[in-house]
Amino acid sequence: MMKQHQQLLLLSLMFLVAVAAAAVAADPQPRPQQVQHQQQQPQMRMRMRMSSRARSLLQAPKPDCPSSCSVRCGNNWNNEMCNKMCNVCCNKCGCVPPGTGQETRHLCPCYDTMVNPHNPHKLKCP
Repeated sequence: MMKQHQQLLLLSLMFLVAVAAAAVAADPQPRPQQVQHQQQQPQMRMRMRMSSRARSLLQAPKPDCPSSCSVRCGNNWNNEMCNKMCNVCCNKCGCVPPGTGQETRHLCPCYDTMVNPHNPHKLKCP
């Protein structure tokens, strides 16, 4: 008796699923609510993308170039020229490698790879 009851319940459930699927497939025109919802989705996605971009820009503040460069050029023998070039690089790249040595240049790739336009074999940033 119990097995028959389970089979009947399973058949009823399958019938309901089939009816629901047929109703969805037979509806050629989307309802106005569906159309409106579908039109709003791209706008919402665009807003989300824009707000996430703005948020990421706000999360990465530009460094204080003069103070970062004065630390970077603290041990340089030509301090004035070092500060001048470091500030140019900092303003273009938005970062200055920490410390005074060459071993940290890779932490700011733009700063590390910028070359002198008059001598492409010479690095621009100290």
